[in-house]
Parts: sequence; structure tokens; C-alpha cells
Amino acid sequence: MPMELNVGDIVETRKNHPCGNNRFEIMRTGMDFRIRCLECNKQIWISRPKLEKRIKKIEKNDE
Repeated sequence: MPMELNVGDIVETRKNHPCGNNRFEIMRTGMDFRIRCLECNKQIWISRPKLEKRIKKIEKNDE
């Protein structure tokens, strides 16, 4: 069963982005995700299975 990930959630990954940051904001959900690095603002497209494997922690966005 897929993880519950929503637009606006902040995820901490096991693997760092080349800029050294490991925190990303989810910008689009679905089969593929668009995530944005919170340090350098680079946007990355990543598949759901790949992202779910890399997530260490999820910070929910309570709007």
C-alpha cells in the first residue's frame, strides 16, 4: 500500500541532494512526484517507489 504523501508535506530523505540538503517539499503527487529542494530550490521528478524507499521522515503540512 502506498504511503500517504500530500502536496506541501516536507520529507527528509536518506540520501542528500548534491547541494548537501536532505529536506524536500512535495509539489506534485501521483505515480511520479515533483519535489523541491528547500536549500537550492531545484525541482526534481522522481517515481513513487524510488521516493518511498528514500524517505526517512515525513513532516505533515497541517493546513
